[in-house]
Amino acid sequence: MAEHAQSPARGVFWMVVTGLSFVAVTALVKMLGPRIPAAESAFLRYVLGLIFFVPLVPKLVRMRLTPRLWGLFSLRAVFHTVGVALWFFAMTRIPLAEVTAMNYLNPVYVTVLAVFFLGERLAFRRVMAIVAALVGAFMILRPGFRELDPGHFAMLATALLFAGSYLLAKILSGEVSAALVVALLSVGVTIGLAPLAIAVWVWPTWGELAILMGVALFATAGHYTMTLAFAAAPVTVTQPVTFLQLVWAVSLGALAFGEPVDPWVVGGGSLILAAVVFITWREAVLKRRITPLVPETKG
Repeated sequence: MAEHAQSPARGVFWMVVTGLSFVAVTALVKMLGPRIPAAESAFLRYVLGLIFFVPLVPKLVRMRLTPRLWGLFSLRAVFHTVGVALWFFAMTRIPLAEVTAMNYLNPVYVTVLAVFFLGERLAFRRVMAIVAALVGAFMILRPGFRELDPGHFAMLATALLFAGSYLLAKILSGEVSAALVVALLSVGVTIGLAPLAIAVWVWPTWGELAILMGVALFATAGHYTMTLAFAAAPVTVTQPVTFLQLVWAVSLGALAFGEPVDPWVVGGGSLILAAVVFITWREAVLKRRITPLVPETKG
């Protein structure tokens, strides 16, 4: 009984570990730099990550899916493949803090897309939260006041594609096990990225392979500790903790990569996260669960 009891302190701890893991992912990808093309970096990350799904191979071989489920899995793999490639590209172009702050848009996109594809209804307060998130995005991008990099547009597209992937995962998780949903995504994205990677292939050094192995390790660890956080505490407790990712990204970007601290990015990211926390709280009050935790949308 005690093993499954809710513990806010434990939930916060595991969400802190989750945030550190995902910031480590972004930092390692940043360390790779632009020498290895984005599609190849993403492909190698997923190939190396498949090691963690070896125990599921017998179950995957025995699996029988309907054509509809294969179609949904394939569509999700396409969304995630393009999203991951764009995310790796953005990481080589714009500061860590901006990637992290713009990633907070994912749950907002999910809330909007759920209206069109899951029949969700938006109350006035949730609409205002979405408007606040969009204001936060404008604060980060500041179009017309500075030159936007292709990496900014890549992140906007990434957030939308990951939102679509998440909604498909919500549908699929109601019909097959969560482990299979994750495993088939990893296989599908690996297959989808393969031709993109081959087209721009550059032989990585052993050091670059070690960094990509670290990316796969931290990404897998982050998703695992995130499930521990979900089990230990309500999302209304763990969601605000994701703000620390922005703090760590700003600090790491300044200390390790010499990126200046931009108060507009910090302010905009904070506003977006506040909107996400409010939307999550409203869903908890209404006993629904559509909007993902911020880390759930990570590649």
